Amino acid sequence: MATKWPEPGLANVGSYQVAGQPYVSGSTSLAAAQELKFAFPYVTKTVTVVNHSTYAVRVHFNSTSSGAVVQHVHYVELDSDEDSYTFNAKCKEIYVSAPSGNGGAADFRVVAELTSIPTTSMYPLTGSGLTD
Repeated sequence: MATKWPEPGLANVGSYQVAGQPYVSGSTSLAAAQELKFAFPYVTKTVTVVNHSTYAVRVHFNSTSSGAVVQHVHYVELDSDEDSYTFNAKCKEIYVSAPSGNGGAADFRVVAELTSIPTTSMYPLTGSGLTD
């Protein structure tokens, strides 16, 4: 009898226990009031954002275009050089933005551990603390 291995999926514990596939990106020119979307090729295991400038960057799971993200402070702000935050969260995308009062271009990196779970399996991140 052949062994059938479980498919990678959101509820498959093994998908999160193994070492993640590396992902590194970023920007050296995030201007004031600008937002960048990082769409990952697979669902994440962890995401770390590191600020490499003296200008603030904000990390959030939904776009600021609706106004709720900024109005309800649904972001983590990294406001100094080498300031970082690690999210132990499954997601298929994150957004990084710069406050409108930034006096120059922010420099930051996004480092993620990716699972083998397809992003089509991931549900939208909405609700209290994210979009409400």
